[in-house]
Parts: sequence; structure tokens; C-alpha cells
Amino acid sequence: MKPIRILLADDHNVMRRGLRLLLESQPEFTVVAEAADGRQALEQAQATNPDVVILDIAMPNLSGIEAAQQMIAVRPGIAVVILSMHSDEGYVLRALKAGAKGYLLKDSAEGDLIDAIKAVRQGKTFFSPEISRMLVEDYVREIRTRGVEDSYELLTAREREILQLIAEGKSNKDVAARLNLSLYTVETHRRNLQDKLNLHSLAELILYAVRKRVIF
Repeated sequence: MKPIRILLADDHNVMRRGLRLLLESQPEFTVVAEAADGRQALEQAQATNPDVVILDIAMPNLSGIEAAQQMIAVRPGIAVVILSMHSDEGYVLRALKAGAKGYLLKDSAEGDLIDAIKAVRQGKTFFSPEISRMLVEDYVREIRTRGVEDSYELLTAREREILQLIAEGKSNKDVAARLNLSLYTVETHRRNLQDKLNLHSLAELILYAVRKRVIF
């Protein structure tokens, strides 16, 4: 089995060195390059062709989110994990819209990074536990404050099934094959569930799935 090739980008040398030691303690990982800013991360991604890229959200010259967006535009198969000090939902949404699969708080990165890399390499999403809890608590608070109906109850069993598979990183085509449905049927179910939930992008769908603990 080939090792997972990793690019590590963080402008703090101590943080980068510590994470590299952690990653290299895993026999299935190999760190192929490091970068100290967003521009350098783009250059190293092109030069080394990594499987997974770890990007600090705040770096000189080009932010981690901008770097992620440009990398993924060129190589859609690359898996990006964002490291951040921010637990605000707005940052998480921006990272997902840029195409990132993982979002880790820096103070929990040491404990979560290995699991995050394995998850995103498989096409799944991964969030720090603190982020998942925050999203769930914010959603529950909003439901109670507004006194509105829990929209998840509006979904059919099939729509819930499709919601989970899409949030786990499956394409419409993958979902169709998994459920033995036509691509058109899956696309119709997906449109219907997004209309019912008032979701307008894959990033919003993933955040909703985390809030409802459909995925973790």
C-alpha cells in the first residue's frame, strides 16, 4: 500500500516542525514538502503532487483558503485540511466553499490530524470535535429561538439517505450506483432535499449534516 503523500504549509516554524514529527511517526504517511506561505504552498503542490495538503488558514502572501481554492481548481482530486484558530461558522463555511474536506482547530490538531488525513484521503469530511459541537449547539439554539419546525423531519427516508451519502463526499453518480437508482432520480432527490432545507451549495449541505449529526 502506497503511503499518503502530504504537503504541510504553516508560517510558524515551530508548529510546522511539531506537526511534521507527528506525521512522520505514522508509517503510512510521508511528508513530501513544506511551505511557509500560501504562494509557496501552491508551488510545492505543483512540484510534488501530494495526496493531502495541510494548510494554515492565515499565511503571508496568500491565505490558506485562497491557496486551497486555487489548488483544487487545478487538481480536483487533492484533499485539503485547513488548520485554524477560528471556530466561527463563517470560517468553516468559507473553507468548505473553497473545497477543503477538513477543518481543524490548531489547539486540537495534534490529537485529530492523523484521523483527519485518513478521512479526507477517503473522500470524507472531518471536523475538530469542538467545531462539530459548536455547529450542533448553534443549530439547536436557532431552532428554539425562532420557534421553527425542525426541517430534517420534512425529508423522506430516501432523501435522508442521499443527504448522508453526499455529505460523506459521494458524487451523484456514486450515490446512484450505491442505491441502484438512476442518476436523474438522485439529482431530483438532491434538488428536493436542498429546496426543503433551503440549502444552496455542497458546503451548506455538509454543515447542515454535521449540525444534525448525520455525519461527524
